[in-house]
Amino acid sequence: MKKITPLILKAVLLLSLPFSFSLGLHSCKTDDMVEDTIELGPPVETEPAETDYQPAFVGQTRAPGVTSSTGFTATAISSALQRPWGVTSLPDGRLLITEKGGTLRIATASGDLSEPIDGLPAVDAAGQGGLLGLCLDPDFSSNRTIYWVFSEPSASGNLTAVGKGVLSENEESIEQASVIYRATPAFAGDLHFGGRIVFDRSGNLLVSTGERSALATRPQAQDVTSALGKIVRITKDGQPAPGNPAFAQGNARPELYAIGHRNPQGLAIHPETGDLWQSEHGPRGGDELNLVQGGRNYGWPTITYGIEYGGAAIGDAIQQLDGMEQPVYYWDPVVSPSGMTFYSHSHHAEWRNNLFIASLSGQHIVRLVIREDKVVGEERLLAGENQRFRDVTQGTDGALYAVTDQGRLYRIY
Repeated sequence: MKKITPLILKAVLLLSLPFSFSLGLHSCKTDDMVEDTIELGPPVETEPAETDYQPAFVGQTRAPGVTSSTGFTATAISSALQRPWGVTSLPDGRLLITEKGGTLRIATASGDLSEPIDGLPAVDAAGQGGLLGLCLDPDFSSNRTIYWVFSEPSASGNLTAVGKGVLSENEESIEQASVIYRATPAFAGDLHFGGRIVFDRSGNLLVSTGERSALATRPQAQDVTSALGKIVRITKDGQPAPGNPAFAQGNARPELYAIGHRNPQGLAIHPETGDLWQSEHGPRGGDELNLVQGGRNYGWPTITYGIEYGGAAIGDAIQQLDGMEQPVYYWDPVVSPSGMTFYSHSHHAEWRNNLFIASLSGQHIVRLVIREDKVVGEERLLAGENQRFRDVTQGTDGALYAVTDQGRLYRIY
């Protein structure tokens, strides 16, 4: 089998790939040299694009298709959840799941569900709002603390908020619940809350917020005095995290980490590099995968690879502009990327460091093979299930667990 280096890979991706062939490549992993081989085929997307926009670089969209070579099984272990939105793995192998209407549940690896866990603040569950993403404190085993994102009702409408509380010993309630952060200004709408939350390696929280969709609020994604359309970085108490970037514009909010986002519903930390990766919903076309760096502007709504739902151009129909970051990857037509996770377990060696993204309108789970911060292969998993996949996480057992809007919990192993 011919060995192809990453440099030659860039040339290979210039081809239209009408057939499948083998690709051997080396990727650096700390001080070791790791060799792997993947089979590349035609792109998995076969539908025409919504636009005639050209990518900024080769491989930015419609990467070669790949297929998992080792077998796995995918089983719906429960169908009794009520609009689940976020799922994370507990240290003992069980799963903690948010339901959009405002409840938490615990699920076993075989799909048994707890009764609803109460004690959370009220949510506004209209439209895309509700109880959204969640994560565990790094010291959860000793302090039992969890964090969650939700759409909080307010006198001015609603807003994306972050809650914090302690899971009771009997696992029936959340104790000491408090709201530690609010992404103001509030707005009377029911769309684009963002809603994911993860810990970075320094022990601070990264939270995604949406720009609330309306034409009136859309420009706030570029406004550093607003928390809409941002990635914010805060402490466990909701204060601006130390070391946050300073944005050049005056009166910038100190919690801001990155700006220019539309409706970011996926956040994941790379297990080896610690880098922050993010997915966000585009309009009609232009769903994005971003490698997020502090202090950067990711462009919305000034630059985009999408168009309005009615077909009109967005703004000046610009896709590239100095001072604004390009997505690592984009989808056109959209797949509606939501929650995502990197795979780091040894059970599926070929999946190691691959990114898995729950896809709503696409009704599948995206698997992306990433080399040198570029997508070199894409696979669609569970495409025959006809489910809107909302979130996916890795379990302690090496399985992937995914939840769907229709209430299913899948185990992929």
